[in-house]
Amino acid sequence: MNPQNPHADGTGSTADSAAPPLRSDAERNRARIIAAARAVFARDGLNASMASVAREAGVGIATLFRHFPSKEELVAAVFADRMEAYARATDEALTDPDPWSGFTGYIQAVCAMQAADRGFADILTMSFPGAEALEALRARAYNGFLELIGRAKDSGQLREDFTSRDLVLLLMANAGVLSATGDAAPDAWRRFVAWVIQSFQAPARGPLPDPPEDAALYAAMLRASHGVTSPGTGKRR
Repeated sequence: MNPQNPHADGTGSTADSAAPPLRSDAERNRARIIAAARAVFARDGLNASMASVAREAGVGIATLFRHFPSKEELVAAVFADRMEAYARATDEALTDPDPWSGFTGYIQAVCAMQAADRGFADILTMSFPGAEALEALRARAYNGFLELIGRAKDSGQLREDFTSRDLVLLLMANAGVLSATGDAAPDAWRRFVAWVIQSFQAPARGPLPDPPEDAALYAAMLRASHGVTSPGTGKRR
């Protein structure tokens, strides 16, 4: 089961794929909104309000809602390319002839993606069941990571009690480090991630407590996504 979305089936589509073509002015507004949302979410994270996105884009809030009736739809449009890169990173890691290098390189790459974009750091530790395309890409990345785990264990370099849920916990922890250090110590995450990667390496230094159950971890990710501010209100929904 995919702890990041047990319901992901590897398929996904967006409502836009069935939508009629937009007029040129509407297309420009949509592009401005997406560009503004990318900048706002990267700077302020997903708790940024829809009103702040509208201001950044120079459009009225009604125009924003005509294009994106919910914040979830806007998030899906903004981060589709980043989630594609996230999924593609597993494909690239699997081409590394050294299983440990592929495994650790993937972790470092994903954590670097988090560091580069606060909004994306949030996306990786949340789940958006209504955004099917995003969740399909998350499932693709998850399945690729399972292969990386298997290869690293078979090579004897990854401790046997490591599970895919440990990556979710690492990404949650790294998001916290990034939020806490911000511009004051922007590279602090690199030391944190290096320490954690060393703890993953075989031989194990000692036993670990059991990881959280898949359902519990998924519930935590849902709770995080539900904590994103409601569209246009600035209040947590």
